[in-house]
Amino acid sequence: MKTQFAKKNEIERKWYLFDARDAVLGRLATRVATYLRGKNKTVFTPNVDTGDFVVVVNADKVKLTGNKLEDKVYYRHSGYIGGIKATTAKERLNSSPEEMILDAVWGMLPKNRLGRAMLKKLKVYRGPEHPHSAQKPEIIQ
Repeated sequence: MKTQFAKKNEIERKWYLFDARDAVLGRLATRVATYLRGKNKTVFTPNVDTGDFVVVVNADKVKLTGNKLEDKVYYRHSGYIGGIKATTAKERLNSSPEEMILDAVWGMLPKNRLGRAMLKKLKVYRGPEHPHSAQKPEIIQ
């Protein structure tokens, strides 16, 4: 019996809709990353993008457990001396909750061109409306 490998042009992609209302950030990110990688399919192949498109709505209503709103700090650096900037999770949730979810999911994907291609299939929106209703996304609870 030969092992079957998925080929790029044979993959059937579906659309899934996740509602982030009252969802814990890390748990939501793991489920989204699983669908983006295609690990929920029987044809999963690690070196081929077998994943589906994922739409996340209500990103501004995502939850963090414990004291993470005050204690968790996101850092970024401009590359210049003294160019480090720090923002707390609470500030980031108020200013750009979409980026917060994108960063959490990116931390769970491969750090190569395959992972970047997977991340492009993730669409995150602050409110309940999204422009992908024509694709008829399947709602995941």
